[in-house]
Amino acid sequence: MLDYSRRAVLALGAVSVLSACSSTMPVLPAKASSRPEDLTRDQIMAAINDVRRANGAAAWSYSPALETAARSQARLMARRDTLSHDLGVTLRERVTEAGYGLAVGENLAKGYKTLPETITGWLGSQGHRNTLLSPRFVEFGLAFARTGSGKLYWAMIAGGPFEAWRA
Repeated sequence: MLDYSRRAVLALGAVSVLSACSSTMPVLPAKASSRPEDLTRDQIMAAINDVRRANGAAAWSYSPALETAARSQARLMARRDTLSHDLGVTLRERVTEAGYGLAVGENLAKGYKTLPETITGWLGSQGHRNTLLSPRFVEFGLAFARTGSGKLYWAMIAGGPFEAWRA
């Protein structure tokens, strides 16, 4: 019984540490709107790059081509009211159509009402966190779309040189 209690205490301690770490994400500047429609590119860049810096990662630049591909995916998900990386058009097809030919990774989300909530959700998922904080990517694009009932779908595509992935 004593051994079980020690494990429980250790597990709770680990969960507490992880919770504290994930809650250190900087929020958008106070002047930023909570409505996604009102976000500026500078506010989006600040939100993503503040989180990256807070986690020891270099800032990314913004890519209009990746934003175009992300917008395409967000709109498709909203139209179908389905969260999926492949709704008949693959990520590679979307970025190629948008004129982007480098390596890419994608984070998707649904239902979050603000960008900070969305980022927090991504940080809470190991795969999404890995993409968001990856040192291999150097730029990103982000977009959202609403369903007819107002539910938000988010897409962020990060990109960078293929050479960064070769070991």
